[in-house]
Formats: sequence, structure tokens, C-alpha cells
Amino acid sequence: MKDFTKLVDLASARLGGKVLAANDDFFAPKENLLKASKPVFIEGKYTSRGKWMDGWETRRRRTPGYDWCIIRLGLPGIIRGVVVDTSHFKGNFPAHFSLDACDLGLSRPYKNEKQRLRDLATRWDELVPQTALQGDTLNQFPVVHGSTFTHLRLKIYPDGGVARLRVYGEVVPQKARLSRREFDLVAIENGGSVVASSDEFFSAPLNLLMPGRGKDMGDGWETRRRRGLGHDWVILKLGIPGVIRRIEVDTAHFKGNYPDRCSIESHYVEDAAKDELAMGFATWKVVLPETKLKANRRHFFSRQLETTAPATHVRFNIYPDGGVSRLRIFGRAERLDRGLKGIERFNQLSAAQARKALFDCCGSKKWVEQMIAQRPFLSAANLLDASDRMWSLLGRREWLAAFRHHPAIGGRRAKGRQSETARRWSAGEQSAAQKASADMLATLAAANRAYHAKFGHVFLICASGKSSEEILRNLQERMSNEPELELRNAAKEQRKITRLRLEKFLEL
Repeated sequence: MKDFTKLVDLASARLGGKVLAANDDFFAPKENLLKASKPVFIEGKYTSRGKWMDGWETRRRRTPGYDWCIIRLGLPGIIRGVVVDTSHFKGNFPAHFSLDACDLGLSRPYKNEKQRLRDLATRWDELVPQTALQGDTLNQFPVVHGSTFTHLRLKIYPDGGVARLRVYGEVVPQKARLSRREFDLVAIENGGSVVASSDEFFSAPLNLLMPGRGKDMGDGWETRRRRGLGHDWVILKLGIPGVIRRIEVDTAHFKGNYPDRCSIESHYVEDAAKDELAMGFATWKVVLPETKLKANRRHFFSRQLETTAPATHVRFNIYPDGGVSRLRIFGRAERLDRGLKGIERFNQLSAAQARKALFDCCGSKKWVEQMIAQRPFLSAANLLDASDRMWSLLGRREWLAAFRHHPAIGGRRAKGRQSETARRWSAGEQSAAQKASADMLATLAAANRAYHAKFGHVFLICASGKSSEEILRNLQERMSNEPELELRNAAKEQRKITRLRLEKFLEL
């Protein structure tokens, strides 16, 4: 994977990130953690409480434990790495830290936010376990977790000071943004990102996608002075595939160093997961032909656009070099069901279509609705991880509801209603067992009845590839379990079945 620090800082204050609470910030306020500027040290500057520090600093702890703060991400997303910046904290940095995250959903403002963050039922996932820190250092830690998160809990052991916290990842846009109306397809808040660029000597191309207009010349993308042939460029991934209708190129604050000209090309990638590899072989279509630019000016283009083909990526070319403050690619998300595959196809389904597809995978209504609320998913891994997480948060009632949508091993009909797709998948999963002799099928049927009489629900096992003998042996072994343990065993098997069916659906 590319350097995670090239991704967007999901916790950035400029994107709406906020430190909501901390148990202590005696020496330096918690709000400093998310400041955009680099931390500074001012020799001889003191406050009434002690040395002034540009960060979050707690008092010296005299009891066991740790200090903590809660952060709301500016944009929900998948976290790929964090930087715990202890710049200028030398004799007062924490010995260790850890980081947890939770998901309160994509719709904002978050309902009952403070109460839910305190609720013991709210699930916190550990992103970074307790880990040693170095003082006066940019401590970098990759994160391997496919889920979407909205809030973080930073713990420092036992106390001390942290200058900045940067949380790099991929934005998961709110569903409302991905409507049929026209919107900025490449904006950070809509999931736009940078794939590659020719040069970013003075400032990063990610600034092109930030909200609002640039505040100064440093808040844009600026390349070094080109001394040879060629031109500079940046490849951007749209937040969602769409048809480009309008373009804005803003050279605000760039006066003696704006590009002389620009052009924009588009490309459609069938498999978004392979987009970075595919860019070297892309066939680019001209959207905006080479066009003159002016200094410190907003340029709007619509009639000049040459293609209406759907796009997943754009390449923004500047001639020969220079700086641009913002790039806006306005368009509509198109229903590309025939061309889309896998997770992109699932994200584009209507709510009713997605609900039907999910019910084929799992018969729990609550699980289905929670999965619908999580869309769009950035990747298949993200969807599968969310499925496991949502299932683990459910209880007995929803588990039993899902079990009713499975026929007994060797049987044809489930107690709950099954679609034709679900029946076909059930038959396929049990195909090895169905080939058993009549005597074995009769034995299985009797064992299933005995199991149901004891536990009150169908015997559930992920039967794909298992013979009738294996299934019978597993059933007989589980008959000795206590009901509560067996319920959990069945729930684990349902989780496996659901995951298997989701993978089948994504391959369709």
C-alpha cells in the first residue's frame, strides 16, 4: 500500500474533527491535538499553570491508570494509519499509548452522541494496542482494519503530553451525498482521493479536493519550476463513478506561479480495487481540452467538455507547472448496474434491491437494516468486516430469526420464507450431504429432529464441502452442549454462511 500519510487526515479540524472530552488537560488544552499547524516551542513562555506547550498535556498522575480523550472524526472513514506527534515533549511525553474506535453511523449530527459514547453497549474496536512512544518524534503506526469509524478514544499511559494526532484514511461518504442530484464527484467529503502525481514539491495535491476556497498560496497544489520538457499532472479517483457535467479550476492566490494552461482527461476502471495498478495502462478520454488559465481566478467550464462517458478517475494536467488552489468535478452518480461489479454494483443498488440481496444472505431484519445504513462500502473487505461486526452485536432474538430461514440438513424447505436465490444457495451448500444414501439421509433427519427438540432451533452448520458423515458427526458432538453454548455455536456458523453468501453475491 502507498504511504498512508498521503491519505486524508480524517480527524482534521478543517474537516470538522473535534476533541469532545478528556479526563484531564491541566497543562495544555485537548483542542490542540487536532490543530492543522505544526507544533511550535516558545522558549520562556509560561502560563499560570506551568510551561506553555503546543499540544495536549495532562498533570502528573499519582494513581494507577491512564489519561484519555474522545475525538469525533471530521469525516467517517476507514483508518489506514495514525501519527502520534510528540514534538517538543521530551521529559514529559507518555511512555505508551493505545487507540480504540467506534462507529455511530454515517448520518450526522449523531443522535445522543455523548450518551452513546458513554454507553457500555457501544462497541469499541482496538486499532492500536498499548504501544511504546518516543519523545519529540513523529510516531507512525499503520492500522489494519476494514471497518468504518466515526469516533476515537486515545489513551496515554500513564500521563504526559502529545502535540498532535493525525488519523489518515479513506472517507466513506454519507449516503445522502450520493444521490441523483449533481454534486462534486471528487471532493474529499464525497470520497475523492489522490492516486498519484508528477510532483508536489511545495504543497500536496490533496489540497485540491478540500472544502471551501484556499486560504492562501500554501493551501493548494504547487509543483517546482519545470526546467525541461513535459508538464505536471495528478490522477484523482472520484468518490463514486459518475458523468462529469461541469468543472471548476480555481487558481486563487497563485499570481506569478499559476499554470499557463490545463486539461482534464477521464478513465473508467472496471475493478476499483485495482485502480492504482491499472493507471499505467489506462486509456484516457479528453474531457476538457488544453485551455488557457488566468492568475488568481475561478474558471468554470461546461460547454467546453467533450465526453459524457462515465468515469471513475480523472487526470488533471497543468502546463508546464505551477499552482492550483482547488479543482471541482461536478456531475451525477450514474446507475451503472450493467458495467459495475462487486462492491460498486452493491453500492449502486436501490435500498429495496440491496435489502433483498442481503436477506438472501441472512434472515435477520435488524442485521439487514444495519447493513443498509452502512452503505456505501469502500471495498468487499469493508462489507465483510461490517457484516461480522453487525452480527456480533445482535442477540438471541435476531439469531433465531435468521436460523428459521435455513432448511434442516437434508431437508428442502425452511420454516421461514426463502427466495429462489436463497433456496439455490442452500441446496448448493448442502450438495455434498444430499448425495448420501437414503439410509444416511433418514439418519440425518432423525438427528435433526432430536436436535430441534432439545434446543428449539434448526441445527446450523456451514455445510459447504462437508460430507453427510462429517455433518452427522458434528451434530452428534454438539448434542451434549448446554443450550446457551449451542446457541452461540449456531450463531458462529450463521456468520460463516452469511460471509460465504456475501462473497457469492459480490462475484455475480
